[in-house]
Amino acid sequence: MPLVSHNNLPTFERLRKAGQTVLEPQRARHQDIRELHIGLLNMMPDGALEPTERQFFQLIGESNPIAQFYVHPFTLDELPRGDKARRHIDQYYEPLEKIQQDGLDALIITGATPTRPRLADEPFWEPLKRVVAWAHENVTSTLCSCLATHAVLEARHATPRKPLGFKRWGVYPHRVVDRVHPLVNDVNTRFDVPHSRFNEISRQQFEEAGLHILVESEVAGVHLAVSEDGFRMVYFQGHPEYETISLLKEYKREVMQFAAGKRLTYPPFPDNYFMPRVQAIFNEYQLYLQRALQEGTEPPEFPEQLISAELDNTWHDTAEGIVGNWMGLVYQVTHRERHLPFMEGVDPNNPLNLKWQDAG
Repeated sequence: MPLVSHNNLPTFERLRKAGQTVLEPQRARHQDIRELHIGLLNMMPDGALEPTERQFFQLIGESNPIAQFYVHPFTLDELPRGDKARRHIDQYYEPLEKIQQDGLDALIITGATPTRPRLADEPFWEPLKRVVAWAHENVTSTLCSCLATHAVLEARHATPRKPLGFKRWGVYPHRVVDRVHPLVNDVNTRFDVPHSRFNEISRQQFEEAGLHILVESEVAGVHLAVSEDGFRMVYFQGHPEYETISLLKEYKREVMQFAAGKRLTYPPFPDNYFMPRVQAIFNEYQLYLQRALQEGTEPPEFPEQLISAELDNTWHDTAEGIVGNWMGLVYQVTHRERHLPFMEGVDPNNPLNLKWQDAG
């Protein structure tokens, strides 16, 4: 929770200039201390629906041990679903109409698995645009993850993503390029982020859209950016919500597709994820699997249990820090009424009162 500058101690101003949030007493007195209501628009396909739900719930819940969070999962009716996923949604998810009626303080939009060449042809395209338009008028801040970032930038800024020509897949080092923005306050200036995508929005595209870049990688490109106002839209291009085994599960799926003849080539390792010992185990497994496929014998069991304990997580603590900062900032400026985005006196065009935003 933020400090309150209850006197003229110079340290308060020094902390503000360094990017730490310090509330003026007048702003603090007008805050209504209450729970936060966060929407989770889960657009992932059936197989990833519950894991993605769990990943974001965990990230939210671990981000702040004091505040109380009510997370409201929902999805889009236009997305095709199987019977099992539909039962899960019907039992545990909330209708969009109820979400909009009750209101939200913040919204997270997950990625999705595209099935068509153009995002504008996807079944989620039009309903997602309507949700984003509603959120921009009624929700304090919206956080977009991976493909949601690509879709929203194309919808709001006419900025289409560009094919990489290959799969950007692995864990990559990143650097904070704006160290005074409160979203990255007190997080490591260098940290890792998982990525998994065939397309990207480049630094030049983010800048031409008028967005402000906070974190990027020399290899993986921009990871974290914010809207022109500095806060109302937050864009992740990577997957900080991934669990330690998420890329392992993805690698297993690629290997099983090869074994089933649905993939022509054996998948490469995700970048910077498997240590040499793990790579050696998988190289041996590949030999046994390909021999079994050639001979028509029973394929060996994928060594998932053996590998899981060998994996390292080098991104989760920083992800927690950034999401915790995001939640804290929402808490400071949101209205006491859930269906109103800002408390009295907050400028929607610069809700965090950022000096660089004023100068722009």
